[in-house]
Amino acid sequence: MNKQEIRVLVVDDDKLMREVLKAILRDEGYVVAGEATNGDSALALCGKLRPDAVCLDVNMPGKSGLEVLKSLRKAHPDTRVVIVSGDASMSTVREAVGLGAMGYIIKPFNAGRVADTLKACLSAGGDPFG
Repeated sequence: MNKQEIRVLVVDDDKLMREVLKAILRDEGYVVAGEATNGDSALALCGKLRPDAVCLDVNMPGKSGLEVLKSLRKAHPDTRVVIVSGDASMSTVREAVGLGAMGYIIKPFNAGRVADTLKACLSAGGDPFG
């Protein structure tokens, strides 16, 4: 599957962060399937849009990104999830990986980090942690 066919859902409660991520993804040749501002809408959009990957924030109002990740793994086990968060604590990173995250990007990030992590996450056997 080439990048032009890979559909990514962006989930973050911060509008600026969503815009930055969408711009990076488009510049890298990915298709932005949609965006969500909270966990409930993220889960609904995953069911409707069936993205190949989700860039998911951890700290959001309502459902946390980790709760969303847990639900996504059950409902859509083939969807790859990359956490994009300002939370750099090892306990959060470990929990995210334990729940099935394929990568973890710490905010603030640069375009290269997003591109490399997503590429590794989408390729079998890649190292999603750089």
